[in-house]
Amino acid sequence: MTAISLGMPSVPTKLAERRKSRQIQVGSVAVGGDAPVSVQSMTTTRTSDIGATLQQIAELTASGCQIVRVACPTQDDADALSVIARKSQIPVIADIHFQPKYVFAAIEAGCAAVRVNPGNIKKFDDQVREISKAARDHGTPIRIGVNAGSLDQRLMRKYGKATPEALVESALWEASLFEEHGFRDIKISVKHNDPVVMVEAYRQLAEQCDYPLHLGVTEAGPAFQGTIKSAVAFGALLSRGIGDTIRVSLSAPPVEEIKVGIQILESLNLRQRGLEIVSCPSCGRAQVDVYKLAEEVTAGLTGMDVPLRVAVMGCVVNGPGEAREADLGVASGNGKGQIFVKGEVIKTVPESKIVETLIEEAMKIAERMEQEGVASGEPSVSVAG
Repeated sequence: MTAISLGMPSVPTKLAERRKSRQIQVGSVAVGGDAPVSVQSMTTTRTSDIGATLQQIAELTASGCQIVRVACPTQDDADALSVIARKSQIPVIADIHFQPKYVFAAIEAGCAAVRVNPGNIKKFDDQVREISKAARDHGTPIRIGVNAGSLDQRLMRKYGKATPEALVESALWEASLFEEHGFRDIKISVKHNDPVVMVEAYRQLAEQCDYPLHLGVTEAGPAFQGTIKSAVAFGALLSRGIGDTIRVSLSAPPVEEIKVGIQILESLNLRQRGLEIVSCPSCGRAQVDVYKLAEEVTAGLTGMDVPLRVAVMGCVVNGPGEAREADLGVASGNGKGQIFVKGEVIKTVPESKIVETLIEEAMKIAERMEQEGVASGEPSVSVAG
């Protein structure tokens, strides 16, 4: 059989240059500057339950989480911070609302950073001098986290609601208070539950300061809705080079937030892709059960940790095109499948042998990649038409 070479087209590796921001250090993770965009989540346990909190942090770490935030609404939570910060494998950020004394407690406990919500902390502005000194002395960055749902009443009266301008003004006002005391180890977030408002707020903020930005759609909703809203908002900003660290807020287990966040970054080529299954949605042209075929291939390759793109196509219409950009692929029809490697047809096999053959060829490619020293990525699966 004559091999058909489809070639490997050149594609842009990124959509835009990263916005130039100052870099801060959150524990072992650099944020901003030329550091990769990092993925965060937040524990759902009571922080005072040290065992449960550390267990959830371990699960998040295993899923690829790089920075974790823990709530600190009570003294018992504050008392637990030192143990959690010391035993966590990833940097811990203390999330502070209402009580400024817990800001100092978190800094003293050795947390990698402290998130403050100025709109929720009484007389916060009066204590910026002391907070700045404590944070500087301990090398602790501060995240100024402005939320639409807890905006300062002064700004609510001025703007009538949480507009992008109101969110930005709040964040920059608080940053200016820290700047007055020579403290600039800051990152900022201006979250809103409406992706359109959120995107505009971050766009304006990016133009008016050089602080690293933490992206988030607050109260994004259940898993499906929250995933869509976060992907749309993050994609709009990251594709312009705006954003240094992200958290996907879902009404779902925290590990799901990490999966979505990683996939968003991989989809934008902001993180090296792991295993990616590109499969068609099926149509009247399909002469094979694409759903079943994709599921079997995915199951067979689960656990593979090299950056491998596998195209599973139901007909020869889109198969060659998808295979051109895939490391490995199949175009199925008439009871058989053409197997592609690096855009070249290497063999044709019966339909019953497609899954077995794809897995064999994937293992060969993975072995070659490992021998050549190709770095592994976090495995993920995406389905595309």
